Amino acid sequence: MSKQQPKDELISILHRLKEPAKFREIYGGLKQTYPERTVRRWLSELCNQKIINKTGSKKGTRYQIANSIDKVFDSGFQKYLSTAARIAINYVEQPVFNRKPVTYNDEWIKNYIPNKSFYLPCKIRSELAILGKSNLTNECAGTYARQIYNRLLIDLSYNSSRLEGNTYSLVDTEKLVLQGIRRQDKLDEERVMILNHKEAIRYLVEQAQVIEINSTSICTLHYLLADGLVLPEYSGHVRDQGIRIGVSTYHPLEDPQQLSIRLAEICRKASLIIDPFEQSLFLLAHIAYLQAFIDVNKRVSRLSANIPLIQHNLVPLSFNDVDKLYYANAMIAIYELNDISVLLDIFCFSYRRSCEQYKVTRQVTGFNEIRVRYRKIRREIIHHIIIKKLTENELNNYIQDQSRSLIEKNDLRGFIQTVYDDLKTITPSHIHGMEITRQQLEKWLALGTII
Repeated sequence: MSKQQPKDELISILHRLKEPAKFREIYGGLKQTYPERTVRRWLSELCNQKIINKTGSKKGTRYQIANSIDKVFDSGFQKYLSTAARIAINYVEQPVFNRKPVTYNDEWIKNYIPNKSFYLPCKIRSELAILGKSNLTNECAGTYARQIYNRLLIDLSYNSSRLEGNTYSLVDTEKLVLQGIRRQDKLDEERVMILNHKEAIRYLVEQAQVIEINSTSICTLHYLLADGLVLPEYSGHVRDQGIRIGVSTYHPLEDPQQLSIRLAEICRKASLIIDPFEQSLFLLAHIAYLQAFIDVNKRVSRLSANIPLIQHNLVPLSFNDVDKLYYANAMIAIYELNDISVLLDIFCFSYRRSCEQYKVTRQVTGFNEIRVRYRKIRREIIHHIIIKKLTENELNNYIQDQSRSLIEKNDLRGFIQTVYDDLKTITPSHIHGMEITRQQLEKWLALGTII
């Protein structure tokens, strides 16, 4: 057990007690027995970290949770926040003039060793892997994202834009993304922001099989997200001038060459990470921290965090139900403290929410796993039938023979039905990727009764 866990328990006990509490009251509330000296030391550490307040002395000593931390408990988000996250929030909510000015810290990424250093503990990585599994891990990259494509477009466009202050509602975002219907009372900038998300998400899904985590991919994401929102010379390019971040003491690097070098290093290390969730969180934190672009940096980080999830056919991260204030605090903790604890808690909370959402979406859309699992075989059978101009008995026998030899027995009936369904409805728009020409299809269709 880590030292953090009993500290979290102490904070929970104080929150429940509400009033200033004696040591014996706190000690008696612990589920596990620890040496009194150890518990007193933990309480002292929490006092030094301004998580709790201590009043009185000797027998009159009382402990109470700090007001700023108590607000975190009352937000409804408390069970997802670790002690480290509460400490970070307590710091970043201080006035700016009380916080130390800082610049980019090379040591933070230098000390990170892919597959040896981890922001996500092993237990959490395992939990998220179970929650995010789509049963399509053996399919080509992006298969799951295509299955829930419209929902992904809407949710990620809406939530990522919302975190930037966009005032489009979820319903309005859906109308804009799917139907092109804009709100007349909203700013053009808000509309463009959402539509840019749509294009960037489309890029991630369509290029899932070939996209690599490198500077080119990150700059492409920036180009798609920033188009029309920044000057053309800055869209998709590392900035060549300084920027400042409001309500933060963080001063990002200004030299474009140094920014490019560090962006390449972030991508290099990210590309070496094996676990997709660790890779996702790494990108989410470090792309935003570098601030390589004139604007739109956090949007780039949020979409880049989805690259490994989409490629591994895992549930994507849509930032569902993430509070803007907590997200802002998480970013400031990254900028000023290189403390990932708040962002880690947000990442886990939001990913769980995303899994719940997409599980329902998959059920509603009538997902057919047999179609997806045997896509390649189904298309090869259809290709052969059309090229060889098979009809009636020849066609039926070929389908039966191929299916029995290539398809698992339990899936056989369902698979054969998918082949017939495709043959009955096939049009020129369906033959992309099958190495069938329009002329070959038309000749086969002209044979008349074919099934």
